[in-house]
Formats: sequence, C-alpha cells, structure tokens
Amino acid sequence: MSEIVGILLAAGSSRRFGSDKRWHRLADGTPMSVEAGRRLLAACPHSVAVLRPDDSELARALTELGMQVVFCAEAVGGMGHSLAAGIAAAQEAKGWLVALADMPGIAATSYRAVLDALAADAGIARPTLEGQVGHPVGFAAAYREELRSLTGDRGGKAIIAAHPAAVVDCPVSDPGILFDIDTPAVA
Repeated sequence: MSEIVGILLAAGSSRRFGSDKRWHRLADGTPMSVEAGRRLLAACPHSVAVLRPDDSELARALTELGMQVVFCAEAVGGMGHSLAAGIAAAQEAKGWLVALADMPGIAATSYRAVLDALAADAGIARPTLEGQVGHPVGFAAAYREELRSLTGDRGGKAIIAAHPAAVVDCPVSDPGILFDIDTPAVA
C-alpha cells in the first residue's frame, strides 16, 4: 500500500464529558464522531476508525460513510493502544493522518496541509495556528514500529518529542485544529 491512510481515534470513554460525546449532536444534528469521520474521509479516502468492542452502532455509522472499522479491546488503557491498533490495521501504508473523533471542525485545508507535508517527505507533520500546535498529525512510515508499540494515554506525543528534527509545522488559518470538544460546556 503506497497511500497515506487516515486513522480516526474514536475509542475514548468521554470521562470529562459526562456521557458518550462521540454521539453529541452538532448544530446540524450530525453526531460529532460522524462529522469528524466525514471530514477525514474527504482528505483520506482510505481511513480506519478505531472503536471499543461494544461500539456496534458507531461502527455501523462509520462503515456507512466508507471507513474501515477496527475494534481495540485495550482502548480502555488509553489513546496509545488505540493508535497502535489503527496503525496495525493499515501497517503497509506510506504514512498515517491521525485525527480525533472529538475534533469535528477541522477544515479540509488543514488536512491538506499535513498531507502535502507528508507527500514532500516530512517525517512528522502537524498544523499550527499562530504558533499553537493542533491536529491532525501525520506520521511517515519510518515511525511504524514506534506507533505500533504505543501503550497508555500519550498517543503520538512521545514520538514527536523523541524526534523534534523530523517535525514539520504547517501554518494554517483554521481554528478547528485547536478545538476539541471535551466538556458539554465547550460543545
């Protein structure tokens, strides 16, 4: 597989939200995680959603969008497990564009900026807005084994910290790269 694959991390437990935020309805009625998946798919037509094993309804909704679904029994242990499961499901990819289900407002231009940086041989790429780092984050295939061995709740941050010279920041004008919905007050 020579393409970059999208990975939608959607296996979180929504502890701070108080209910399953992945189903939180946006202003147009679309569930947050479905909108995040739709936007990722628009940028990466081959995308994988990582869910908990009991997420059959969400799996159905994301499959209907065109996403491949992977269940991660270890997701309760943190985002690192979920990311590792997504990478394992698309391990032959040229790279991965990692998006979060609680960030449904990322613009197409932001996804494209990160994808363009990966296509230009960036090892790790991420969008920035006025110096603030956001999502999605792209990783080249060189980081496959490090990504597959992640555990705990740190996700890709440890890899980024270990390889600062490989990071390409992609300035964008999109506040959606910084806006995650963690509490009902933010929604």
